[in-house]
Amino acid sequence: MNNKLGKEGEDAAAEYLKNKGYKILARNWRSGRYEIDLIAEHYETLIIAEVKSRSGTYFEQPFQAVTKKKQRFLINAANAYIDKFEIDLETRFDIISIVGSQGRFEIEHLEDAFYPLL
Repeated sequence: MNNKLGKEGEDAAAEYLKNKGYKILARNWRSGRYEIDLIAEHYETLIIAEVKSRSGTYFEQPFQAVTKKKQRFLINAANAYIDKFEIDLETRFDIISIVGSQGRFEIEHLEDAFYPLL
């Protein structure tokens, strides 16, 4: 994926969440090799959001690119964020699929897209 589309997609996802009343806490937060695209708070829930942007859906829907390995990375990153900032909130993992280009996007927000395994 090209970086321009990824950045535009993340911008669109952040704007989408803000318009839905989410408070954006961080973008592209990193801990070592882990990264979280968007971290937000909504109704006292910490939202860990992975944004997947594609210009089309010829091969797969964007959310299908969030593999089990990627989910483990997100869970590890979320744990690092929660520990670092001493967060005491319910945590939810969302995937935001962005399809389109040049500012014209279809946005699909999958809440509770996956659950961390105990």
